[in-house]
Amino acid sequence: MTASDTPRKLIIGVSPRILRQVPRELGFRGKTLQYLEQSVAQWVMALDAVVFMVPTVERESLIRRAHVDIPDIVAALDGLILQGGADIDPSAYGEAPTHTVGAVDVLRDRFELDLLRAFAAAGKPVFGICRGMQLINVAFGGTLHQDLRADGATPASHVHAELYDEHKHPLRLDPRTWIGAIYGDTDEGWVNSIHHQGVKALGRGVVAGAWSDDGVIEAIRVESPGFVVGVQWHPEFHDGRDVDLLAADPLMQAFLDAAEAARGR
Repeated sequence: MTASDTPRKLIIGVSPRILRQVPRELGFRGKTLQYLEQSVAQWVMALDAVVFMVPTVERESLIRRAHVDIPDIVAALDGLILQGGADIDPSAYGEAPTHTVGAVDVLRDRFELDLLRAFAAAGKPVFGICRGMQLINVAFGGTLHQDLRADGATPASHVHAELYDEHKHPLRLDPRTWIGAIYGDTDEGWVNSIHHQGVKALGRGVVAGAWSDDGVIEAIRVESPGFVVGVQWHPEFHDGRDVDLLAADPLMQAFLDAAEAARGR
């Protein structure tokens, strides 16, 4: 087999976080940064795929939306990962914000919703992490708890500022669901927890597959021929430091397998 006959590696797009108030010490006064925390990119690349960041294109920026068409992005990539970050603007799911909502980024919300829907329509896989899972639910008509504790969804805190990704809780998996099949040898585990919002009403065709011990939805999938899934925890931080945490690679491998299958079609 020659080099030209060798199948190319999967190309996965990852949506960036956006930093508008840049700390002075970084030297970008008055500028906006779009960035990836390295754990997501390294997790994908460790399983032999290539990662590209998909910058959010704002209507007010020098690069107009007309110059970067969403279908062009979908055609160039084999799958999309939506990573964590700012709270989703409640107007995206038809609610007015309460005092519990943190910083939001409406432009990021709109661009990622466009991306998500376009990838799903093309039959290419989408994997949402934390905020990304919540965005999937919103894209299909679901709603969110603007704050889990304030809404009475749970008395427990799902975020601990000091512990950050070392904060964890038990997880219950439904063996009849996609995520239960991935972790077929167990119906329980532990995951990290770095969020104060969560799924309230599931969207159209969205089904839950895992829950925290207090009943908060922790994994979803859109019931369709494609692979549009999300988890509430941050599996990219399940890096072996804590042996109790659920293994991360089965999740990523399932996503990449779906990307390979979609490319084959």
